[in-house]
This record gives sequence, C-alpha cells and structure tokens, in this order.
Amino acid sequence: MRALLDTHGLLWWFLNDPQLSGRARKFLSDPGNVVLVSAATAWEIATKVRIGKLPSATQLAFDLPEYLEQAGFGLLAISVEHGLRAGLLTGSHRDPFDRVLVAQAQTESMPIVSSDGAFDAFGVMRIW
Repeated sequence: MRALLDTHGLLWWFLNDPQLSGRARKFLSDPGNVVLVSAATAWEIATKVRIGKLPSATQLAFDLPEYLEQAGFGLLAISVEHGLRAGLLTGSHRDPFDRVLVAQAQTESMPIVSSDGAFDAFGVMRIW
C-alpha cells in the first residue's frame, strides 16, 4: 500500500517518539508498503527549524534526503495539479502545508499517515 507521511509522523519516526502510534509504526516498518514524503513536509520542517520552532529537527532539515533514503521512504514532488487543488480546497483549515498534503493524497488516491483529525474533513483516509 502507498501512503503519504505527515510531517509530525515523520519527525516522530526519526526521533523514535512514543507519540507515534503502534499502527503507524507498524505501517512505516513494513517493507511491503510505499511511504512517500511530500516536498511540503521538507518545506515545513525547514521553515520551522529556521524560525526556531523545531530545534530538535535541525540535523534532519539539513540532511533530509539522506534520512529518507536510509528509511526507505520516497519523495513526492508538488505538481501543478497538487498546487491548484490545494489552493481550491474548500473548508476553513488554513495551514498551507496540510492543504498541500490533502491535495496530494486526493490526487494520488492514497491515505495519509497522521494523527491530525483535520484531514478527516477533506475525506482523506488516515492511518493512525
């Protein structure tokens, strides 16, 4: 199964944080699954490291492609279709990073590995 990994899920995976659910950890550990990380997640991590909101992820921000390769996670670029869909999404959720993830999950027909219930309002299946 293919799935898109949300930013906090990625951070909790690499930091071995107990907040990562057992179901999510099992999914991410299964070599039969294809785990994708969005360019929006890279953007979000780098932004939050830069403004001091995420000091624990400084090394991850500078070496993200290497970390992803070691974990066996793939990359998902933001296409024009993703951008348009994210911009046109209805609803009150204003986080631009989440809007891109929703658009990517919808366009690519895949669930999101996330604890964030905000995705539910967009009809995106979550693994958690």
